[in-house]
Amino acid sequence: MTTLEIFIYLAGGLIFLFIGAEGLIRGASALALRIGITPLVVGLTVVAFGTSTPELVVSLKAALIGNSSISLGNVVGSNIANIALILGIAAIIRPLDVHANVIRREIPIMIGISILLVLLLIDGELGLVDGLVFVLGIVIYTVVNIMMARKEKNAEVEKEFKEGLKTKLGVPISVIMILVGLGLMILGANYFVNSAIEIAKSIGVSDAIIGLTIVAVGTSLPELITSIVAAYKNESDIAIGNVVGSNIFNIFGILGITAIVIPLSSAGISYVDFGVMLFTALILLPLSKTGFKISRLEGLFLVTGYIIYVYYLLP
Repeated sequence: MTTLEIFIYLAGGLIFLFIGAEGLIRGASALALRIGITPLVVGLTVVAFGTSTPELVVSLKAALIGNSSISLGNVVGSNIANIALILGIAAIIRPLDVHANVIRREIPIMIGISILLVLLLIDGELGLVDGLVFVLGIVIYTVVNIMMARKEKNAEVEKEFKEGLKTKLGVPISVIMILVGLGLMILGANYFVNSAIEIAKSIGVSDAIIGLTIVAVGTSLPELITSIVAAYKNESDIAIGNVVGSNIFNIFGILGITAIVIPLSSAGISYVDFGVMLFTALILLPLSKTGFKISRLEGLFLVTGYIIYVYYLLP
């Protein structure tokens, strides 16, 4: 396979992943609304987790073909990129106001499970029991969020979700969109992971580094686009909530499900990588507390830190 073909397959895989994710989210959202699930609950579950489905499919595919370094690197790298790169760029576009609930509840949860991940990987492997713990964690997190959202919901929020998820799709079309979306994502994951492995082999870069960089940023593009648009529209809660929620689901949901299917090895992922992941999670808390805002200067600090980290990874 020539270099041009590798990059064509890589780009094609990404396109299939994004089109598939869009179909899955739209179909699942429409189906949920049709069968009577409230728009608020749909937004908190189907849509929020749907944007992380590319990472899940890529991680599962990589693990099943014996490249668990890409699976783990994908999540660790995505969590770093989500905060340092994505929130950084969003804050540079427009300073981000941070809701008190995010500081009080969501960011501490993200920090806590990031630390838990590192502790569980001390033995070098994320196994079946660890995966079950993580999946139980995402179930509890989702149920608690839904219960709290029901207490806090109001007519204005309900209307906003209804407008955002308005659809004329019937149940059969919704089911077809879900199935086609999943199919495209599986196909895209095949192209994307295989191309990433070929790149790693051709330039002498380890699978772990490819997972931490190319795969991580590639599968995080939906979050990047969402946060940039949200920042431009001055919807800071969406930009920050999107990133923090994605990081929580990446660890609990993606690594949990993948570890249940097949044990994940941390070989190739260094303590520096885990340290940077923990640092980006921790630094978000004081940055958010300074005037309940992430400023342009703080955004520039985050992006600069990400560039330095990627430079350090390159051989």
